[in-house]
Amino acid sequence: MTTIKVGDKAPNFKAKDQEGTIRQLSDYSGKKLVLFFYPKASTPGCTAEACDLRDHYHIFLSKGYEILGVSADAAKKQQNFISKYDLPFPLLADEDKNVIEAFGVWGPKKFMGKEYDGIHRTTFIIDEKGIIEEVISKVKTKEHSSQILK
Repeated sequence: MTTIKVGDKAPNFKAKDQEGTIRQLSDYSGKKLVLFFYPKASTPGCTAEACDLRDHYHIFLSKGYEILGVSADAAKKQQNFISKYDLPFPLLADEDKNVIEAFGVWGPKKFMGKEYDGIHRTTFIIDEKGIIEEVISKVKTKEHSSQILK
């Protein structure tokens, strides 16, 4: 789906998180960033993915990674998702889809024979200089941390 590939400069983004704090790529300069896009907060697959990242969060931090999730959900829904599952990382409420479209993860999907536009579950690993280090488009929700940390 996405046209962004390893070696590309990550799109500069700016969006509000669940608390209304503006987050942008430059905030993560000098750190590795796991930027994961997911379709909808509190759905089974998205919950499995977020909780797997939560359960391994200390390992990510010890390896110099920050984690940031993105969906088109409203800030209140993102805050509820964080509270319900005790997620230690921020979630962008990208309701206008600026970040989602900048990373090219919005497009046609199929589910139970129906076609619709939505977010393709994709994770970008961005290095300390803002360069794409890895693109994971076949996310295994229950073992996503091991896909990243391999």
